[in-house]
Amino acid sequence: MEAPPTTIELARESEKADERSSSHLAYQVLHIGYTVLPILVGVDKFSRLLVNWDQYLSGSVQKLLPFSAHTFMLLVGAVEVAAGILVALLPRVGGFVVAAWLGAIILNLFSLPGFYDIAFRDLVLALGALALGLLSRDYGRRSPPGFHLDSTRSPETGT
Repeated sequence: MEAPPTTIELARESEKADERSSSHLAYQVLHIGYTVLPILVGVDKFSRLLVNWDQYLSGSVQKLLPFSAHTFMLLVGAVEVAAGILVALLPRVGGFVVAAWLGAIILNLFSLPGFYDIAFRDLVLALGALALGLLSRDYGRRSPPGFHLDSTRSPETGT
């Protein structure tokens, strides 16, 4: 007669099943996408291989700047690269940061006539970033031993 599985064995089987689930695969697709794409788009702010990004900055925002629109877009590129790295390392935080960043881009685009289609596309991207942040609660990297985001409980002792 075979002994019943131990708690550790059951936990391992559960983790393997989680890794094969559709929601875990969706998480992986979003994690990779929201890591790579902000970095690529951020780098392109410097090279302008895809597009002249300066055209997407509204005149009302440009009037508020103490420097040129191009300089601002270079800063935007640096922030986007940092956001991609943040998603790679801390998707539980990075997903929500990227969603908020896209929200700011959407507001800017709605103030420019002729760019509403891009604003709506970015709205869908923001929803994907929110989904990444939410899925990261279940599938994101676990905290290193001794470190946990919930400061009221210790993961080792549960107190």
